[in-house]
Amino acid sequence: QVQLAESGGGLVQAGGSLRLSCAASRRTISTYAMGWFRQAPGQEREFVARISRDGGTTDYADAVKGRFTVSRDNARNTVYLHMNSPEPEDTALYYCAVDTGPYFSSDPRSARRYDYWGQGTQVTVSS
Repeated sequence: QVQLAESGGGLVQAGGSLRLSCAASRRTISTYAMGWFRQAPGQEREFVARISRDGGTTDYADAVKGRFTVSRDNARNTVYLHMNSPEPEDTALYYCAVDTGPYFSSDPRSARRYDYWGQGTQVTVSS
């Protein structure tokens, strides 16, 4: 079973930058695609970004495309989310998770497809 721990969140000014990390333990994540999701108070958890096992393919929600970059270092068993020019609307609790495949959903952006969620890291963007 994989354990995930997000870190790097905090308070950032709009237009600044922040890097979130997702460190895995107990098992390698190199054989899994990984996803980032976020959840703001009173809202549903939403897809942010996904990265393939080797890092060669990425996907982004329209709301963050061009501003956020997902990357991974399989040697460190870690996935990253680089947040450039964040906006107040990006304020949320950010989670990483393992893409377990199309067993519960064929949509790679669906949270139902993901498992082994971390505890999340809070990002607050001030205007």
